[in-house]
Amino acid sequence: MTITVEVFAVPGCSQCAQTRDALRQVVEAIGHDKVAWREINVLEALDYAVEVGVLSPPCLAIDGELVFPTLPTPETLRHALNQRLTRQEDR
Repeated sequence: MTITVEVFAVPGCSQCAQTRDALRQVVEAIGHDKVAWREINVLEALDYAVEVGVLSPPCLAIDGELVFPTLPTPETLRHALNQRLTRQEDR
């Protein structure tokens, strides 16, 4: 089963883009067979963003659940993903 990481952001934020790139590298290092990366423009997917609970972008959801209301550090994301992967393997 693949974990889906969704980053909710608005276009034009250069600081957000830098952080997103670092987070995307974490996901790519784990592998596309285990984790899928999705960038969501809040302006284009407002209904879905509200459904997930996005109050203020940028933020990050894992498997449709808002886990980080602000973008985490790469280390924090790596830890959260590894925990989820371990739980999946234990099932």
